[in-house]
Amino acid sequence: MDGAGGGRRAYIGSYTSAGGRGITTAAVDPDTGALTVLHHTDAVPDPSYLVPGPGGGMLYAVSETEDGRAAALSLADPDRPSPAGAPVSVEGAGPAHLTCAAGQLITANYTSGSVSSLPLRPDGTLGAQPAVLSHSGRGPVRGRQEGPHAHAVVADASWRWLLAVDLGADTVWVYRLDHAAAALRPHGRTPLRPGSGPRHLAFHPRGDRAYVVNELVSTVVCCRWDRASGVLEPAGEAGTLPAGSGAEGGNHPSELVVSADGRWAWAANRGHDSIAVLALEPHGAGMELVTTVPCGGHWPRDLALDPAGRRLYAANERSGDVTWFDIDPDTGVPHRAGSIQAPAATCVVLG
Repeated sequence: MDGAGGGRRAYIGSYTSAGGRGITTAAVDPDTGALTVLHHTDAVPDPSYLVPGPGGGMLYAVSETEDGRAAALSLADPDRPSPAGAPVSVEGAGPAHLTCAAGQLITANYTSGSVSSLPLRPDGTLGAQPAVLSHSGRGPVRGRQEGPHAHAVVADASWRWLLAVDLGADTVWVYRLDHAAAALRPHGRTPLRPGSGPRHLAFHPRGDRAYVVNELVSTVVCCRWDRASGVLEPAGEAGTLPAGSGAEGGNHPSELVVSADGRWAWAANRGHDSIAVLALEPHGAGMELVTTVPCGGHWPRDLALDPAGRRLYAANERSGDVTWFDIDPDTGVPHRAGSIQAPAATCVVLG
């Protein structure tokens, strides 16, 4: 996403109900990766997660409120996202994540434990009649798993499948993407370890594995993924905290990203306030925690890699900043390079 003055742009979501500025636009320095704030808009309440639209002309946001909504913002001026129509109800509570796939905007609704699909019109604006698919199930952790809590929706590289990660039900649901009808079709489910609380998922660039970060037990699960049959199978697990850290009970991992060459994964540790560096087996399900590094703030809710894979950005919600790191290509270890203030930051999207 290039701005009017040239160069890439980053978009930062935040909780307006906690003092955030809504959606912040920042310029990305092409040489250093440094961010410079350009603009804020609070047109969408609590835009906790953002995703660019196909072709880059739109930016989509959830409004993570009890009467959950999704919003489309035009990037005709990339420095100043502007509403393209009124926010649309997703008919689900607390949407926390979204993605675009098969002509739809799809949201994961945390509070209501459902997935909603909104049609995308040819001009990129949102249709007003969502299809809602409700999850079922619960887990053993009291206060967190009394029912389903969908937390992420991710399409695989074949664009045939959508995986929905459910923290409350300890399950990854698999949906078939019906491109002709612009719809989701239930396909299957993969139960994970009871009480693990799966939160987010990222695919290996080769497309045959998916990594699921668990919020309630501070681990990452490597799953084999068969995109011919749409079957996900747990195969290996590794911790995100160093042995003896003493942080297990108060740590809640959030986001995970995988390097474009498939050698490394990074997971954000909220509570330990660190970024875990995991070395991935070239072939197979093995992972090893190499080290953890300070996240540069408090409560890292989201991570983002730049397109070249040279830098990592952390949205630190409770300290109100976005910190960026230079990644050592030989060790995968991020080294802090700078930060900007971003009150109640929840996500970063890089063009």
